Amino acid sequence: MITGIDHLVVVVSDLPAAVAAYQTLLGRAPAWRSADDGSENVLFTLDNMSLELMSPSGRGGNADRLRTVIKLQGEGLASLCFRVLDIERLQRRLERLALQPDPVAEVERRDAQTGAALSWKRTRAATALTRGVRMFFLELGAERPRSEPTGPAPIVAMDHLVISTTDPERAAALYGARLGLDMVLDRSHHEWGRLMFFRCGDLNLEVVHRPVAGSDAEHDKLWGIGWRVDDLDTARARLVEAGLTVTEPRAGRKPGTRVVTVRSGTCQIPTLLVQLPRD
Repeated sequence: MITGIDHLVVVVSDLPAAVAAYQTLLGRAPAWRSADDGSENVLFTLDNMSLELMSPSGRGGNADRLRTVIKLQGEGLASLCFRVLDIERLQRRLERLALQPDPVAEVERRDAQTGAALSWKRTRAATALTRGVRMFFLELGAERPRSEPTGPAPIVAMDHLVISTTDPERAAALYGARLGLDMVLDRSHHEWGRLMFFRCGDLNLEVVHRPVAGSDAEHDKLWGIGWRVDDLDTARARLVEAGLTVTEPRAGRKPGTRVVTVRSGTCQIPTLLVQLPRD
């Protein structure tokens, strides 16, 4: 019933600075700007998902909640929203699975610059039952406008989303058995722990278990992002010229891939650029 990731939400305290950082990283312009109850929102939309930057605005319950989240947890990945074809059917499934979904809500927002409208239906599972990951499900009324390239070798899509866990069996049950995502890999290694891949549309959710003393046994964490590029060397050169710290290219874990790590300009989100094998 889940067809892919619709968007990820990144909470930030300085929205203009975050927008500038991600325009540099992605090599693309924002595609949408809007204001919600207590927040300002900017979206970058790629081939297979959107990245939403959200900052508190004004006063009120939602603005105060966002400020508290940033104060306690810092900036970074805050929630995951899956795309579905039939939100009412999905909501009934979540109820049967005891994930305590909210009633389906109908939402409409307008772009602050063009006045264009988008509508969608959404629900949310109880965060206490999704191992601490804020998880939404959305049926979009029409496709969002894409982010236009602003430089050479822009990011084209998300390649993978990394979720860290201290309980891989329960995480596997959540993403596989309960949400119905297809597990395509389950592998352990003495250096990097256990790694599980769940296929979600044309990208992967990577659930990683690295035993660390003092880790939270009850809560998983949205941890990092891998972005897909067509030309890794040109993309790296563009970021280095912009002043970002980027590692030298190296072979990725998936045979035939090449990757670099971006160590600055990501709003504290661990970030890889990935070039897939060439045909």
